[in-house]
Amino acid sequence: MIDMPRESRRTVQEVHHYLLTQLNLALRRPGMYGGEIALRLYMDATAFADDREAAWREELEQLRTRECFPSTGVRGAFRLLWGDDHEGAVSSVYAEIAHRQGWLELDRTLSLAEYDEIFRTSKSWCAQDRFLSEVYTTFGPPSVLFGGTNPNFPKTLAYSTDRPEDPLICFHLWNGFASPPSSESVPVHAEPALLAIRTGGTRFTDGFTFAPEGTSRRQPSDQL
Repeated sequence: MIDMPRESRRTVQEVHHYLLTQLNLALRRPGMYGGEIALRLYMDATAFADDREAAWREELEQLRTRECFPSTGVRGAFRLLWGDDHEGAVSSVYAEIAHRQGWLELDRTLSLAEYDEIFRTSKSWCAQDRFLSEVYTTFGPPSVLFGGTNPNFPKTLAYSTDRPEDPLICFHLWNGFASPPSSESVPVHAEPALLAIRTGGTRFTDGFTFAPEGTSRRQPSDQL
């Protein structure tokens, strides 16, 4: 192994900044970085660099306690819930941890008044079918967008303040194509439809308020 001169090595601050940047990129576009496994690896490395390994282990244990981390990971929890594990929804769960640990960089930081208004109105807002454009029109640009910008595909929009104790308010939106897809395939909806709004919860399923589209897609075992 080549022993590089010490002065040519990255500083601790540079390494820490690099890891935070990569983590935030991976959270927003997990499919481009390797999915859930990659998110865990980035968070492992960030926790090590930030000397927060114990806190990260506790966060993982809390996922298991909340029934959000079966043997197939967070993606398995979503698949059990509504038969789909699109990466933006999975990523939003890890982003909640990143937010609590001070690692999540918000694209839009809400004031407490804005946050409280979204929190207060979002549950009743779910009473009817909603779509992506309505979320933007009603609540404005998200603090973080998980998933690509292509309007044909699923995504999750999250809203929050810069306070770690304020949970992310996550709008989970779904769209799909006929199976198998072809060059003639058209999406089920003209734009992603709202499945549910998630705001924490003692158990994983406790935090969801379902829109009609989400209720119709829930797995039978979860409706018992």
